[in-house]
Amino acid sequence: MHRIPVGVLGASGYAGRELCALVARHPRLELSFATANEQRGQRARLGGADVRFIAHDDAPLADAQLVFSAVPHGASATWVERVRAAGPRVVDLSSDLRPGHGAGAIPYGLTEVARDQLHDASVVANPGCYATAILMALLPLAKRGLIAPGSTITATAASGVTGAGLTPRTDLLFGEVAEDFRAYAVGNTHRHLTEMRSVLDGNGADADLIFTPHLLPVARGILATITVQVTDRLADPLAPWQDEFGAEPFVEIDGEPPTLRDVVRRNVVRISAHHAAGVRQPTLIVLSAIDNLVKGAAGQAVQNANVVLGLDEPAGLPL
Repeated sequence: MHRIPVGVLGASGYAGRELCALVARHPRLELSFATANEQRGQRARLGGADVRFIAHDDAPLADAQLVFSAVPHGASATWVERVRAAGPRVVDLSSDLRPGHGAGAIPYGLTEVARDQLHDASVVANPGCYATAILMALLPLAKRGLIAPGSTITATAASGVTGAGLTPRTDLLFGEVAEDFRAYAVGNTHRHLTEMRSVLDGNGADADLIFTPHLLPVARGILATITVQVTDRLADPLAPWQDEFGAEPFVEIDGEPPTLRDVVRRNVVRISAHHAAGVRQPTLIVLSAIDNLVKGAAGQAVQNANVVLGLDEPAGLPL
């Protein structure tokens, strides 16, 4: 069977390595090149394949039909322009082109929500990991006008340390992370808030969003807990998600709260919703879990690429 050549820019980071591994196992994709400036010339075993990193400037961009850009935030937009000038389509994993970042009408690759915009797209902005977990939990409510107007949504989410990237940092050493649990970006300042607010506003939500991320002493996974006031008490708290995502292969809806073990190394988001007791305003507590490197990054990027290239959407993705 004919394989489609794809490239990965920034392949030495956690998301880039995950992309290379997924491409290696994909029945229809073939890795044309993988770049990593600081590790150029080095080799890595990813997804059962030997991958040799080359410099960004040495990448034969025109040899690929699609390129995944996993280079750092702030640098990726320039590379997206270079790739498009060479011909291939692009799935960008940085924040540069996401909603709220002044990138215009580039499709936002929250696949289950924006699938119709992705077919044959030239560029797709892949969502952030926290944004994926939280937006998948909130959009079914926003789209149905169920979020109480003028209310405040509170979201807390805990992520494994791979979400901080592969660059060495003292505060991410094993001795600093193990047996500890801490918040960061306190004060509602996390980078993913921009895209979350923009997407929620665009889907009719009239509410503030307060988001506090936490660092878990695990390698991967995100568990988000979201408290949202709703206009009325729902007869079935899971109904909005079942209506919106019931037929989706990568969305699991369950009455039991999700755990990281449910989702790690899988391209799924697992969602549960529960009525809050003892409150005056009808309130839902929504829990959402994903693997930050799969559904939160590389897996969703491949899912988007499958749609863009007209392939079977679940192809090459771990269920």
